[in-house]
Amino acid sequence: MRVTRLLSLPIAIGILALATAGPAFAGGKSSPKPRTTIGTAGTSFLTATTVKPGQSARLSASTGDYLYWSFAAAAGQTDRIAVTVGLPTDSNRLGTATWNIDVFDGLRRRQACTAGPQTVTAQSGAAKVELQCTLRRIRSWAEPWSSDPLPGTYYVRLSAVDLPEQGLGLPMDVRLRLSAKHGNAEPQGAHLKAPLSPAVNPGATLAPDAAPSVEPSAVSSAPKPLQRAESWFSWPSTRWWWTIGGGVLAAVAGVAGYSLTRHPHRWFS
Repeated sequence: MRVTRLLSLPIAIGILALATAGPAFAGGKSSPKPRTTIGTAGTSFLTATTVKPGQSARLSASTGDYLYWSFAAAAGQTDRIAVTVGLPTDSNRLGTATWNIDVFDGLRRRQACTAGPQTVTAQSGAAKVELQCTLRRIRSWAEPWSSDPLPGTYYVRLSAVDLPEQGLGLPMDVRLRLSAKHGNAEPQGAHLKAPLSPAVNPGATLAPDAAPSVEPSAVSSAPKPLQRAESWFSWPSTRWWWTIGGGVLAAVAGVAGYSLTRHPHRWFS
């Protein structure tokens, strides 16, 4: 009996230890997922909150504040920013308000949006404002003088460009969503689908020993250099007669002018 009790004691201790450590292991397997919603925003370029593609930001702010976010863009990536501003329902909000989102590159150069309403004016009774901006595709290289988007850090700024004084400081709810579409790093429209100058007489590739065949219409319409040369220099021709006649008239006019100026009395006596 003592031997059985001595053997059962370590087994009971092991079972108790596993029962105690079970929740810890289970908790390790079901670890929480990384946070996808960000609740802050910067007030300048230096304090901009970093947002990754696929993430969203939601926060409460005051009307009149400048809110900044930043994200990294790679070559071949097309980014889309969607911002929803929940306007306050306070009765003090009078008049219209214009909201705008701007996107800047790492050199603080403003980038153009290819799609989406970038500037929206909200009436006094509007409950929210939706703004969107789709950037141009990020290029892998660009000329130094161009403003094409290159890989790097980009900044998003939300601001109210026209806001009544009574609406300053009222609470608002801001939601930002950043998405990215990956594709070719070459610029859009850089593929030449058709030749700029079509071929005059296109044809198929011939074998080395085969003779090329020419359409009769192409032969008849082609200019003939020999005929063109004969019609220009052949004798007699209209051009030669006009040239000779012009020379004779010029000689007669020169002699008459000389006689008139040197011996005017012969003409007027």
